[in-house]
This record gives sequence, C-alpha cells and structure tokens, in this order.
Amino acid sequence: MIAPICLFTYNRLKETQYTIKALQKNFLAEESDLLIFSDGFKNENAKEKVLAVRKYLKSVDGFKSVQIIESPVNKGLGESILDGVTDVVNRYGKAIVLEDDLSTTPNFLDYMNQALNFYENHPKIISICGYGLKIKQPEDYASDFYIYGRSSSWGWATWKNQWETIDWEIKDWKEFKLDKKAIRAFNYNGSDMFQMLKSVVEGGENTWAIRFGYSQFKQDKYSLTPFESFIENIGFGTEGTNTKHKFSRFKTKMNTGQTRVFKFDRNITVDKRIEQACYKYHSIPIRIYSRVRYILGV
Repeated sequence: MIAPICLFTYNRLKETQYTIKALQKNFLAEESDLLIFSDGFKNENAKEKVLAVRKYLKSVDGFKSVQIIESPVNKGLGESILDGVTDVVNRYGKAIVLEDDLSTTPNFLDYMNQALNFYENHPKIISICGYGLKIKQPEDYASDFYIYGRSSSWGWATWKNQWETIDWEIKDWKEFKLDKKAIRAFNYNGSDMFQMLKSVVEGGENTWAIRFGYSQFKQDKYSLTPFESFIENIGFGTEGTNTKHKFSRFKTKMNTGQTRVFKFDRNITVDKRIEQACYKYHSIPIRIYSRVRYILGV
C-alpha cells in the first residue's frame, strides 16, 4: 500500500503553494492520499492569512484523494503533528509527514515508500528521513543511505508500531537530568539535544521532534538518512529568500530526482566514520562557525 501523506499548514500561503506544487510533481502523487491539517488562527491578525491558505487548499488536486482537516482552534505545530500523525497511523499503519515549507524532489515519494516497505519490521529503525546532513560520504561506503541516532523533522516517515513507543510526557525527566553520563550520550547526537529537551519539559515549549528524539535515544534506535537530500527547506522567510548565495550548513547536496528504484541493506549498521561526521556537524564550534558565516554572507 502506498503510504498516506500528512501535510501540516498554518498561514504561509506562498510556501504552502510551493510545497504542494513540488509534491504534485512526484511520480507517485496520483497514487497517494494527501491529508492536509490546517491549524486554526492564533488571533485576528492571523485569521485572514489562515483563511487564504484554506481557500487555496480547497483547489488542490493531483492526488488519489485530498482530505482537509481544519482545526477550529490554534493547536500549534507540536500538538497538530501529535494529533494528526496519531490519527493517520491508526488508520493507515504508517505515514509520510511534511510541513508547509518543504520542497520535495519528484522521487521523494518513491524513496519514502520503498524504505517504509523495506524496513517495516526492522527492530532498530524508527523513522525514514528525506533530508540528509551536509557531510561527506566515505569513498568506500557503497550505500546511498546510512543510519544515525537522530531523526529529522524535515520530511520524514514512520510506522504505527514505532510511533506508539514514544514517551511524549518524558516520564523519567527528573532522573535523566541528573545523570551526566546519560546526558553526554544523548548529546552525542547533537550538542543541542539536552537543552532542547529541557526547554520542552521545563520551559513549556510545545515541540514534538525533541521528544521523539529522546525516545529514539532511550530505545537505541536509528533513522535511515540519505547522503543526497530529497528535501529542500524553503521556510527561512525573507532572510532565506535573499541569501541564496550565502553560506548555510543546511544547504545540502540534492538528489537529481530521477532515480525511482533504490537499494537498501537489511543488515545496515552504524558506520563510526559517518557517526563522527554527524557529531561534528552538530557540534557547538561548527554551529557557531556556520552562524557567523551566514550572518556575514561569506
């Protein structure tokens, strides 16, 4: 079965149109069910923009079916994704998830569906990522994909049985925040991991991705990740629009979009060289260096 696509939108008409137009160009678009979750407006200032997005959504075609789920209240992205993905995986058993600022290559759905089918019963793989980090592929590493202990929220997919393992409440937070060894291990997947989790549990931020990432860490599971991305983030607003020649560590090598059959390794294991490259990518010095270059435009 072709996996359903969940698309989460709010009030960005231009980005939403761009995202959907790219998705419509996918080879498997006409075979895919598209479920669009439109969040409610926060205030009167956002109302007009949300209604403009919803008007456009009613004109969307090019898929096997299009369902629009309009929230009467503003949930925020975190709660919207929790509710929406839970609903879809309960109905379909799996889901491909996109937000309204992600442009996909024409073969994105091919890759996602083939990977979902291939790794469906793999005990160690919790998600499929469409976005790949800006790291170098080792010359003697034959596969186009690797596994890594950190997922990505920029175009991803999972299965019902994996989604149900997530502890969204972070029940062991009091013990974990005092365990320095565990915190160091968690931060090996990114120097920002612990602080992001803390901001959710103690700071009240309503984001889903770091809670997913924490459960992934606790279960010692991995995400399948491509060296060449099937996803481009177009949601950096005015700053991103006017800086296409500036340095950004988020600009990765894109897949050509033409390959439709992919080869996966059922016995895939963690490559320490790749893991180290991912660690370096998320390290504090690299994050600072990248930010400075981006600001200076060099």
